[in-house]
Amino acid sequence: QVHLVESGGGSVEAGGSLRLSCAGPRSTFMAWYHQAPGQVREGIAALHTVEGTTTYHASVNGRFTISLSPERNTLFLQMNSLKPEDSGMYYCASSDYLGTAGPLNQRGYDYWGQGTQVIVAS
Repeated sequence: QVHLVESGGGSVEAGGSLRLSCAGPRSTFMAWYHQAPGQVREGIAALHTVEGTTTYHASVNGRFTISLSPERNTLFLQMNSLKPEDSGMYYCASSDYLGTAGPLNQRGYDYWGQGTQVIVAS
């Protein structure tokens, strides 16, 4: 069983920045998901930790950056130019094999953290 723990959430004004962290063992595929209030959970950033390739949802591309710590035991999500619509819960997820699912498709991920909340005030 893989145990993932997110941290770094909080309240920030629009235009501000936050960095989320996800502590836990490295898997081949790791990702961040966002769930806005009353909305479905959606993949926003994914990282292939061996190849180093990244995938971003269009809504965060150019504003958010997913990365892995040098020790390879913490996944980060640097969030810049935050907007009120970025508010919600953020979850990290991991998997060693996605099957036919794309890197942002939650169907491919086996392990999930409990989430950390972000509030962006307008």
